[in-house]
Amino acid sequence: MPHADDSLVEYAPLVRKLALQLLARLPASVELDDLIQAGMIGLLDAVRRYQETADAQFETYATTRIRGAMLDELRGQDWLPRSVRAKARKIEQAIQQLEQRLMRAPTEAEIAQQLELPLNEYQALLHDAQGVQIVHYEDFTTDADTGPGAQSDWSATLNHGSATGNPLDSLLAGDFRQALVHAIDALPDREKLLLSLCYEQGLNLKEIGAIMNVTEARVCQLRSQATARIRAKLKEQAWQDLPKEGQIAQII
Repeated sequence: MPHADDSLVEYAPLVRKLALQLLARLPASVELDDLIQAGMIGLLDAVRRYQETADAQFETYATTRIRGAMLDELRGQDWLPRSVRAKARKIEQAIQQLEQRLMRAPTEAEIAQQLELPLNEYQALLHDAQGVQIVHYEDFTTDADTGPGAQSDWSATLNHGSATGNPLDSLLAGDFRQALVHAIDALPDREKLLLSLCYEQGLNLKEIGAIMNVTEARVCQLRSQATARIRAKLKEQAWQDLPKEGQIAQII
């Protein structure tokens, strides 16, 4: 098992690297130092909990704990503005409606037309919606859950959701991984490639843009669109898993 002090020094660059990768997907209001601080706490937790096994390298385990700590910090800050979530939902709803009608993934031009926007204005909307996570628990709650006076604490929201039969509970109770894989498989090839370069290979926006022969701004737009497609699929799956009366009682 690695010594705590030695590991904090040795893996501090990894914390910074993961923080920078995450920061590139977030609004400008998020501070790098906050992510690094949370990541170092995650690293320390990894050192304390790690049990060396043949199939689990410490760096792999630590990466998971560091990312998790950073995401917990973001949830606690409630960093995503309501206006950004509203724009993301508008895109997701348009995608859902088109997929149901067309029985395929809609093109960018078709989504813009559904929103009654010129293509350049839709692309600007995608840019504004960047930073939305694939799954954000509060996005699956009802208006009553998120209205004035509602609890904003992550654990309180989680407990409240489980008590009321929240749609996301239904999704998480089933095979979430399978639903996510299905949603990614349904993406257009270009957006699947982008996500692979971003999340599997860990490339930054500039590197992805060079490979795909597009600008960094265009990479942001395509990533936002891919995220919206995935979220639309997951929400649809969540509602399908609910009983009919649940669907009627709770409307996103």
